[in-house]
Parts: sequence; C-alpha cells; structure tokens
Amino acid sequence: MTRVQIRFRLQKPLDDAMMARISDAYSLYGIQRVQVAPSHDGLMVEYDATRLRPAEVESALAGAGIPVEPVA
Repeated sequence: MTRVQIRFRLQKPLDDAMMARISDAYSLYGIQRVQVAPSHDGLMVEYDATRLRPAEVESALAGAGIPVEPVA
C-alpha cells in the first residue's frame, strides 16, 4: 500500500450536513483519512495510491456529496 495525501478546496461552505458526509468518506474504497483544514475551506485526503488516482478520489468525494476541487 502506498499512502498519498492530496489537498482539495471545498466548493461550498462547510455545514453540518457536509460534516456528516465527510465523516462517511472513510467508508469510500481506498480512502484512509479525511481531515478538514483549520480554515474550514478545504480537505486533506490520505488515500491508497495503489487503488486510486487523484481524479478518482475527487470523483468519489463528489459522488458522496462533497463538492471539491484540487489545489495545485
């Protein structure tokens, strides 16, 4: 397993519903950890790079109702 971290910017303000979806993101295939940025406007996602690519992580988050965009 190769763990990689990627940062995302939230496209919507953080609210209780999105926090619940973020906590459920741990159940997504290959995602190891999701951490909210101290400024509450982004996420740091740790995932298994042998199972997922960055675009697939973004797609999985969007599918879970967490609208994000990658931070370059």
